[in-house]
Amino acid sequence: MQLVIATHNIHKVREFRAILKMDKSLDLLSLSDFPHYHLPEETGTTFEENAILKAVHAANHLGQWVIADDSGLVVPALKGIPGVYSARFAGEQATDAENRHKLLNAMRGVPETERNAYYECAIAVAGPDGLKKCVKATCEGNIAAEEKGNRGFGYDAIFIKYEYGKTFAELEEDVKNRISHRRKALDKILIFLESIGQSSQVMSSMLDE
Repeated sequence: MQLVIATHNIHKVREFRAILKMDKSLDLLSLSDFPHYHLPEETGTTFEENAILKAVHAANHLGQWVIADDSGLVVPALKGIPGVYSARFAGEQATDAENRHKLLNAMRGVPETERNAYYECAIAVAGPDGLKKCVKATCEGNIAAEEKGNRGFGYDAIFIKYEYGKTFAELEEDVKNRISHRRKALDKILIFLESIGQSSQVMSSMLDE
């Protein structure tokens, strides 16, 4: 079964591929395979709304099964920001480094006991005929006082995962992929993807008979 990962973010594509490789029935593509297609503007007010928007739009235009996510960092001490604006917190064309710098500045003076934060991820799966499923998951931690580590992307260098005492950017990739918000959400949707793949195989076998 072909499944398109609806993102232009190569880091996300890499994570999706690493986590979904356990399902041998999936033939994973990405938007790099469809250079003329462009995702719609993220106009949702929640991660779920944006994930669904992207999945349904891409599935409809590409005529493919599509998986899309929207994720970001939520900081309660800052009233939930950057939230759905995580990728463009410092501006529409902001780099990850600029977003991290702005967030660290906003956190100056916030006491250690109030520096908790969590990543949230919503993942939606859609077919050419519409939305099929949407799930979400979180990963809790706190905001570091300074950047640490050179792995990962986004806010990973300033997000310290509870129980590990290290930022996501300090953790080995396979460790992060076992505990991340995206992994938790993908685990929730994997059974659904497997059922689709099995149904597709059954239909294919019936047509071949």
